[in-house]
Amino acid sequence: MKQSVFITVLLVVAFAVSYVIFEFMLPQYIKDGGPLVVALIALTIMVTTFIFERIFSLRKAQGTGSLALFLRDVQQEINRGNIDAAIAACDKQRGSCANIIRTGLERYKVLNDEGNMEARDVLEKVQHSIEEAMMLEVPLLEKNLIALSTIASIATMVGLLGTTIGMIRAFRALAQTGAPDAVQLSIGISEALINTAGGLIAAILGIVAYNFFTTKVDNFTYMIDEASYSIVQALALKR
Repeated sequence: MKQSVFITVLLVVAFAVSYVIFEFMLPQYIKDGGPLVVALIALTIMVTTFIFERIFSLRKAQGTGSLALFLRDVQQEINRGNIDAAIAACDKQRGSCANIIRTGLERYKVLNDEGNMEARDVLEKVQHSIEEAMMLEVPLLEKNLIALSTIASIATMVGLLGTTIGMIRAFRALAQTGAPDAVQLSIGISEALINTAGGLIAAILGIVAYNFFTTKVDNFTYMIDEASYSIVQALALKR
């Protein structure tokens, strides 16, 4: 499914589910927050969905086994001169790191079989293939991180909008001639506080998730860089 289609479907489903929750599952004091509560619930649902999507995607990107053991096995096979076995280990491991290393190994094997290039040129082309593979894999690791950051910002603004609307209602109740309308005053204050709380909940979830996954992706990318460099150096020693 394309990213734009996924986000559109998620947006529609989130608002539909949030409307059902607002109408049939929430206590009255939360409903007093007004229609913007529906939007805040939808944003919270979207944040939660993106969090689970990132967890599963990053776990899949790590592959089926231990990365440390996988890299050790590949290094050993390269040292033995068994490139086919190293490629087979990548096929077994799968994941982003294995895909990148596999690309470099396959390029090395093709160039090495041709045997009409200098060792330095071969390694340069292998390094270039690894860099191209990195450029394809990294965006997949970073997917939906911008969405998390954007939702966190939007949730803050929606919560602030609800707070402002609630305070307007409260001050209108105070501005009436004679005794203030206590009911409208309490409804306005309740609307302001509920929207503030809802906006903060969605924003906190989005910010924490964004920072967590950004750090995780950066560490994973750094580890892939180190692994790729080690593989290239091992191939250089075999030339």
